[in-house]
Amino acid sequence: MQPAGVVLLSGPEDYLASKAAESIRQQVRTAQPDAELVRFDAGSYEAGHLTMQASPSLFGDWKVIEVAGLAQMSDAFLVDALSYLADPSPDVVLVLRHSGGNRGKKLLDAIKAARATVVDCQPLKKDGDKAEFVTTEFRLARRRIDPDAVRALVAAVGSQLPELAAACQQLMADMTGDVTVETVEKYYGGRVEATGFKVADAALAGRTAQALSMLRHALATGADPVPIVAALAMKVRAVAKVHGVRGSSMQLAKDLGMAPWQVDQARREAQRFSADALARCVRALAEADAQVKGESRDPVYAVERAVTVIALGDG
Repeated sequence: MQPAGVVLLSGPEDYLASKAAESIRQQVRTAQPDAELVRFDAGSYEAGHLTMQASPSLFGDWKVIEVAGLAQMSDAFLVDALSYLADPSPDVVLVLRHSGGNRGKKLLDAIKAARATVVDCQPLKKDGDKAEFVTTEFRLARRRIDPDAVRALVAAVGSQLPELAAACQQLMADMTGDVTVETVEKYYGGRVEATGFKVADAALAGRTAQALSMLRHALATGADPVPIVAALAMKVRAVAKVHGVRGSSMQLAKDLGMAPWQVDQARREAQRFSADALARCVRALAEADAQVKGESRDPVYAVERAVTVIALGDG
């Protein structure tokens, strides 16, 4: 993220927006240590405030102006912001935060027409994107994390990006050397999501007894069967995506929205399944999903049956 005269942080993911704003702030202050930081909200904006803050300083000092709440901007802000875009100040970095929605579309269109810098702050929904995020966090810190550890961390804490980022920082702060899957298990192995993926890994590897044993232990200690079925379904979908498909891991990763290591792992797991066996797994999971969400009085049996069908493969 490079500073520019006008920067729009667009999208609902507040963590990515805050990191982008922080990066801009630090870079400006590195180049201009005396740069002033000004913050205000577009929703409670009063006419003339932007013009006053962006006016050239008598001493020629730089200024970073961060404006939040563009999705609720006042009419006065819209007028002043459009006026500012027509003649931006050369000593100001204006950072605008819009979390989404139609409010202020005229301003957003004007920002894009002016070729301002736009940072897309969308949630990371795919596991492949989250895995890439974790890998990048470690690379930027000049630390290494094993691919299996990346997957385990995403499985354990990947539902919310701020939580995933905090987990990365904790591991880097507490551990020296490479972060391994054993390290992640030590810190986050008790999470329900991680338990579900352990069961899924054992089932897809054909380790029926181990998968059922872990499943029963998890359920006996209070784990909800719904996320366990979700973990099983995610793994089976990955296997189905690569089953019988030719091409390099890198190309398939790009085409399928997966990380290369996920493609490699799914391909290894796919060797145990014919197309018919995969179809049986999908049907068993669909039935289990419906039953754990209220269509059965015995959801435990439904999950156990799905695990057994997956573990047996073509057997």
